[in-house]
Amino acid sequence: MADENNNWERSVLEKLAMSALQEQRRARHWGIFFKSLTFGYLFLLLFLFMGWSGDKVDGSLSGKHTALIDLTGVISSDSNANADNLIGSLQDAFKDKNTVGVILRINSPGGSPVQAGLVNDEIRRQRKLHPDIPLYVVVEDMCASGGYYIAAAADKIYVNKASIVGSIGVLMDGFGFTGTMQKLGVERRLFTAGENKGFMDPFSPLNPKHEAFTRKMLEDIHMQFIDVVKQGRGKRLKETPETFSGLFWTGDKAIEMGLADEYGSVDSVARDVLKEENIVDFTTHEGFADRLAKKFGAGVASMFPGFGAQLGAVTLR
Repeated sequence: MADENNNWERSVLEKLAMSALQEQRRARHWGIFFKSLTFGYLFLLLFLFMGWSGDKVDGSLSGKHTALIDLTGVISSDSNANADNLIGSLQDAFKDKNTVGVILRINSPGGSPVQAGLVNDEIRRQRKLHPDIPLYVVVEDMCASGGYYIAAAADKIYVNKASIVGSIGVLMDGFGFTGTMQKLGVERRLFTAGENKGFMDPFSPLNPKHEAFTRKMLEDIHMQFIDVVKQGRGKRLKETPETFSGLFWTGDKAIEMGLADEYGSVDSVARDVLKEENIVDFTTHEGFADRLAKKFGAGVASMFPGFGAQLGAVTLR
């Protein structure tokens, strides 16, 4: 009888011990869960604060300053160097009461004539609204084509002697696969509604009428580019037959041709020209939400490849 009581007590104690152990494990698991949840929440707050939306600068907190805006890479609606970002940066820099002058630092091979044109227009508008705030372009490695389209609106253009400047021309490229298709025995079946809907289709023979139309369109855009350069550079431009041919030159030669004004860097222009070495960066940096929206838009667009997909983009490059 005593042995049975001892066994019963031992069994109860073992069950109680196991229950306590399980409860401790359960509590530890919940503790880990809530700690992870708290950490994730704090990380999300930090992520939203630092990267969800584009950075905005309050230059008024920095006292008198030189405003800096970077234009880097290909100019296009789906890159960081797009008109919305650059125009927003320009507006913020010019309206800041402590801005002494604006430096637009360019390192770009060019890109969309539309995006470049919008930025050029905004620079000229801001210069009229704020005649006491000069805007200078500082070229680093390259200021070509669409990049120069924008630079032409500046008060002055500063370069390095080895910078690449110019390429005042228009480009639209593509491929033709008709010969390859014939060799492979592939027949193109294209059905359209509208006489010119199959315009520049790479799998159809080149239509002389379409080629002439395209060349005229490129010439029109080229003339717009030329007019912008002449308007921006004025009497400083020493025009030659090669100036608007699409060629590009070193910074040294660009000064000689009137495409640029002087040698200079961001630091030297801020220090020696604007007399304000305190530099505040007004460049708009896209946040996660902006990049996600663009990727989503591109994904949706790729679902409808038939709308103009065969036509190469017109670029100032």
